[in-house]
Amino acid sequence: MTGNLYRGQAGLPFSSTLRVYEPLEAFPADQQESLRTAGARSESRAAVENAELLASLGRITRPGGDPFPTGHTDLVRVLAVSGSGGETRLLYCPSQLVLRAGLAANALMEGIHGPLAQLLIPEEQRDRHQERIDQVKAREGVRRVHTRASTWGIPFSWFCLFQESDPTDVVEAGGRIVTVRIRSTIRAALNRVRHAVAHLALAAPDLDMLEDLTQLTEWLELFHTDSFVELDYGALADKVYPDDSPMDVRLGIECLAEGDMTGAAAAYRRLASRWIPIRQLARAS
Repeated sequence: MTGNLYRGQAGLPFSSTLRVYEPLEAFPADQQESLRTAGARSESRAAVENAELLASLGRITRPGGDPFPTGHTDLVRVLAVSGSGGETRLLYCPSQLVLRAGLAANALMEGIHGPLAQLLIPEEQRDRHQERIDQVKAREGVRRVHTRASTWGIPFSWFCLFQESDPTDVVEAGGRIVTVRIRSTIRAALNRVRHAVAHLALAAPDLDMLEDLTQLTEWLELFHTDSFVELDYGALADKVYPDDSPMDVRLGIECLAEGDMTGAAAAYRRLASRWIPIRQLARAS
């Protein structure tokens, strides 16, 4: 299955995701049963990833040209973690494709107007999808979106949530790395990102990364304190792994806080040499 997943991504933009997995009690009571059922099915991650990829490709070729998900087959990722007493707990990350597609469409439309906007996503399709979003919010009372996505690279701010000692899964198939997933408790992730915000606020208040980290902190604070955060590299893992980016970002921020501009510049050069070639692929023909 993992091999199918890798081949299915061939030719598609590299996409990475940041996900939050919450315990069952963090969700509305009427949503808990469907999540519990998803956990009982014990579908492999590869099966979930494949199903989501196939569904997205199907929407692109759907008759009528409506690219938005309907929500009828929303998927759930399940993460098993060990509790303090050695017991296994299940945490859940719903895909929330209806909400995320609406947010992505709004972001796209902010920079595009007139005939081009109508050509990319006709207004009637956007209106129809807004009705789906309203239905989801009315049914589930959604307060937070569990997944953030990035194409052609990973935002440097995300690396502040993790350290090289965190649990890491390297998924391989056919001699290639399908993806790398690194995870942390949300408590540790919040401590790390708050530490980075405090350093940058004093040492480099005009740095764009400070705003990114502040928004990231506010987002993580919405979730249950027993949650886990997962960074999924996706197919770009095969291009960059083994990856020292979490360490380089941490060292760069520490150097800025200590006034060591040489050390900070060296850390940035290492990051740039690793990630700029990936981002340049977005412009490759």
